[in-house]
Amino acid sequence: HHAAYPLTEDRELVLEAVRQNGKALSSAADPLKADREVVLEAVRQDGHALSYAADPLKADREVVLDAVRQNVEALQFAADPLRADREFVLE
Repeated sequence: HHAAYPLTEDRELVLEAVRQNGKALSSAADPLKADREVVLEAVRQDGHALSYAADPLKADREVVLDAVRQNVEALQFAADPLRADREFVLE
């Protein structure tokens, strides 16, 4: 059963959704994709959710680290400076 969520601006609804399925972040309104708490919840559930996060959060060390801890493949969605940061990649 795969429902395509309409874009939603309801923060509580989105938080609830991403805790169940991080990829639900894809259907969040843009301001929520830039909401650090929402994105952290999403990537902790599914590292691939990082691909839907706003660009500044793809450069946020904690967000990316949580995503990569959940799924090492999430590193491909991180901002270039972090991907090039050897110290970070080894964390």
